[in-house]
Amino acid sequence: MIKDLVVKLEDNPSRDRSRDYAFSIAQIFDAHVAGVAFAYDPDLPAYVMAEIPADVIARAKLENETVARAAIDRFEDAAKRNALSSEHRLYETSATEASSIFGDLARRFDLSVVLQSEPDGVNNDDMIEAALFDSGRPVCIVPYIERNGMKLDRVVCCWDGSRTAARAFNDTVPFLMKARAVDLLIVLNEKTKNDDREIRGVEMAKHLARHEIKVDIETTIAADIDVADAILAYVADSAATMIVMGGYGHSRLREFVLGGTTRDILKSMTAPVLMSH
Repeated sequence: MIKDLVVKLEDNPSRDRSRDYAFSIAQIFDAHVAGVAFAYDPDLPAYVMAEIPADVIARAKLENETVARAAIDRFEDAAKRNALSSEHRLYETSATEASSIFGDLARRFDLSVVLQSEPDGVNNDDMIEAALFDSGRPVCIVPYIERNGMKLDRVVCCWDGSRTAARAFNDTVPFLMKARAVDLLIVLNEKTKNDDREIRGVEMAKHLARHEIKVDIETTIAADIDVADAILAYVADSAATMIVMGGYGHSRLREFVLGGTTRDILKSMTAPVLMSH
C-alpha cells in the first residue's frame, strides 16, 4: 500500500503538474506527501567564481532560494486546499548534488514523483535516474503535458520476463489492484520469440490474479530497436492512462546510464510511467 510519497517541486508554477499529480495519488491512497525544493548554488567553474564579486554570488543564491521557497509555499497552499497530510524540505546545494540528495531521500518513501524533462526546458533526467537507480523504490514520471490527476482506467504493464519487469509489477500492485483494466503487453522480437519455457505471460497473469488483478495478455511485434515505439503506439491505440515497466540501465564510471528503450519511453511518453529497477 502507498502510505507516503515524495515529489520534486518545480520552480516554475506552470510546471506544478507533477505536484498536482502527486496530490491525486495521495488522495486515492490517503497518503502523506513530502515536497522537496532545491535552492541551487551558482553553477560555475571555480576559476570563474573567483572572479565574481561576493555580493553578486550572494544575490544569485538569494534569488534561487526565493524561487525555491515560492515553490514550497505553492505546495503547502495546495496541500491545505486538498486537505492532505504534507511536509516540505528545502535543500541548498549544487545542481550536481541535488539528484543524489533526492535519490537518497526517496528511499524513505513508498514512491517518488518527478516531472518528465522538457525539450528546451528544465532537465530532470538526473533526478529521474537517481530516483530509479538509487532509491530502491518505484518512481512515477509525469509527462510535462499532463493536465489530469492519476487515472487508472487502463494500465499497460510491459512484460519481458526480466527481473526488472518483475520488480516493477510487484512495486505497483497497489495501483494495479485499483485499475479498471490491466493489459500485460509483450513485445515480440529477436530476444523474446525463442523463449519456449512458458506460454508467454500466462504465469505472470496467474500471479497477478492471486492479487485479484485480472489481466488481458496482449502481444505486438517489433524489431529490438523499435520496442519503445511499439509500446507507445499500443498505449495510444488503447487509450491507456498509465504505463508500468522496468527501468533499465547500466553502470558507467559509477554513474547509471539509461537503457535505450527506457530512455526513448521517457523522451516520448504521453501517459505517466511507473518504473522500478
